Amino acid sequence: MAHVKRDRARGRPAVRTLYKEAIHAAVLLSGGRDTYTGEELNWHLISTYRNEESKAGRHGYKAGFALLPTVDHIDSGATESSFRICSWRTNDSKNDLTVEQFIQLCKTVVVFAGYSISNH
Repeated sequence: MAHVKRDRARGRPAVRTLYKEAIHAAVLLSGGRDTYTGEELNWHLISTYRNEESKAGRHGYKAGFALLPTVDHIDSGATESSFRICSWRTNDSKNDLTVEQFIQLCKTVVVFAGYSISNH
């Protein structure tokens, strides 16, 4: 519903059932892994986040949810290619970047840290 509401607020048509189907397809396509990092996601974390505990535990609490599966909304449509599944940590890092911008940011960080990148 969050994606439907956000898209409607942005003036985009958003049909709840189409979004639900597209997100379900993205989950199946993910194979249970973060689309960007390949890490296995912790599906047991879904619906376990508690705001009050987060306020008390701050960064340490949220860090425990790094591999919580989230929906990355990459396109304004509601198709299989509109959504990708990734960890909360990855989604936070990617934020509103395009996939290409996110990959470039990751490359910049890695090179700045002294590593080299080679295409495989």
